[in-house]
Amino acid sequence: MKRWRFLTVAAVVGVAALAGPAIAVRADSGPDHTVESAPHRPVGIVLGARVQPSGPSPYLRARIDLGIELYRSGKVDRLIMSGDDSAEALHEPTTMKLYAIDRGVPAQDITVDPAGLDTYDTCVRARDEYGATAVTMITQSYHLPRAVATCRWVGLDAIGVGDESVRGPHPRSWWYGVARELLANWKMLIDVASGRPPAEG
Repeated sequence: MKRWRFLTVAAVVGVAALAGPAIAVRADSGPDHTVESAPHRPVGIVLGARVQPSGPSPYLRARIDLGIELYRSGKVDRLIMSGDDSAEALHEPTTMKLYAIDRGVPAQDITVDPAGLDTYDTCVRARDEYGATAVTMITQSYHLPRAVATCRWVGLDAIGVGDESVRGPHPRSWWYGVARELLANWKMLIDVASGRPPAEG
């Protein structure tokens, strides 16, 4: 009986530890927007994801396509492609830029952030390196609350537009991403509280 009581208490504490940051992030991220409902922001930030030898992965391609749609709709004036531009990562943001150029976005309206190694780095670098003050974050919808909250907590006027198109075709990856957010929220809170310097690129 005591063992079950201990396990129950431990489970409750564990759930609270994971849920607390998620609730705070969700509360501070504001509403999720669609392309149609999104107010104008000067900058759209497309967050990086895995690049395959053949090009952007389905998740990354969906993010870039959403950024292109926002640009074509006049909801953003320029795009920052943020990710790991190392050879090991197959030059994420450069690949993203080339993909968008191939689909009609002028090169001069695309900025490559080569050191957006995580969402926190991306937000701080957008502010400090690229002079952004108001941004639209572009990623999958399960990642959107943390992306928007992170940028808001480092001083940006941020909103978000999330992709759902890959949820059906890739459910396992989607739910892995949902679960990963629970731990990623803790890391982000520590980064924001400590004011960790971002990666340099």
